Amino acid sequence: MSGKRKVAYFYDDSVGNYHYGHDHPMKPKRIAMTHSLINHFKLYSHLHVYEPQPATKEDLLLFHTPEYVDYLEKVSSKSVARLFEKKNPFKIGETQDCPIFPGVYSFTQTYSGGSLDCAQLLNDNQHSICINWAGGLHHAKKSEASGFCYINDIVLCIIELLRYHPRVLYIDIDVHHGDGVEEAFFTTNRVMTVSFHQYGKDFFPGTGHHDSVGEGDGKGYSLNVPLYPGIDDQSFIGLYQDVMKQVVEKFKPDAIVLQCGADSLNEDKLGQFNLSTRGHGACVDYTLKFGIPIILLGGGGYTVQNVARCWTYETAVTLGIPLENKLPANEYSNEYTSPYLHVESNPHMENKNPKDYLEKLKISCYDHMKKIEGAPGFQFHDIPESLRFKDIEIEQDGDENESYDVAPKQHGLVSKPQNGMF
Repeated sequence: MSGKRKVAYFYDDSVGNYHYGHDHPMKPKRIAMTHSLINHFKLYSHLHVYEPQPATKEDLLLFHTPEYVDYLEKVSSKSVARLFEKKNPFKIGETQDCPIFPGVYSFTQTYSGGSLDCAQLLNDNQHSICINWAGGLHHAKKSEASGFCYINDIVLCIIELLRYHPRVLYIDIDVHHGDGVEEAFFTTNRVMTVSFHQYGKDFFPGTGHHDSVGEGDGKGYSLNVPLYPGIDDQSFIGLYQDVMKQVVEKFKPDAIVLQCGADSLNEDKLGQFNLSTRGHGACVDYTLKFGIPIILLGGGGYTVQNVARCWTYETAVTLGIPLENKLPANEYSNEYTSPYLHVESNPHMENKNPKDYLEKLKISCYDHMKKIEGAPGFQFHDIPESLRFKDIEIEQDGDENESYDVAPKQHGLVSKPQNGMF
């Protein structure tokens, strides 16, 4: 990390109150835990802090079908019996993965709103680095919930970016394949999707083979890097850097969306990778060094203490601020079994990705990039007006290190200073 950067950070204090269910692995509380560590490490005062506008129904319809959004808006524990009179085609509440819980629709509006607002800031050149740890729910399909994801905020975010950016690069380092995002942009050459993920028999979602490369105009613009369990920092970082260098040089993106799913860390309840927080964060740091406007989103992560550690550390990485390894006292201190910030790799875990396999992956990726055209050219004529708001105006009167919270007002956002950490 080097040099402090100007970073926009989106957070809604209601997001940690949503609850998928007692036994469900997805815990939105992890976002509140992350925010608490960011505060107590005193990173908050270095961030430009915003409260996201909830995504409107019109926003959600930019990608999702009206029937699906209507169902999601109406569904609740009280109405589910009536709605299930006919077969449920949307997979909401049909399995334990995507249950119906109080406020589920508001939850999707909250996390999607933050990702859309990040895109608007990049579009308006207000910031070149934006963070929404509540976002990154990459499995949701056009008319189907999947893998704990109901609305695909990433797709909505990229659609908004495409209004002003000819080429957008999507990178996914979640342990699961970013199938919903890949599927959404499978036939376009304006978005390149790159996913590093665990792949194998019975591992969700079962997609992401290296021969899934896109179709039509999008052929070659999907790149998958399937990995086996146990991959460690050295193997992952080397592979990530080699592949992404080739991708950025050939595709020449105007903006990047990086999904930082923390389930690729060691000790995750669902993932089987062996990354440390430093290894995970090294991928973030490397991507920032391209100097391309970037949005960082959350995603998976089911050992909640480690998710908070990871995303707090990566917030510091974006700022260029080093952190001590000892956790500061915070309101969730009793939930941390270790007093340290960093999650370490397990030296005894077998890396089932031999060097020759990783080398074949690199060669495959190089060959893949040689086959696609260079940066595709586009001519913009009439740029459509945003459905959300015309611009974001930030008025900062006071010390440059003061924190700011932003709330919606008419068609824009107006900032107000924060007193204290919360």
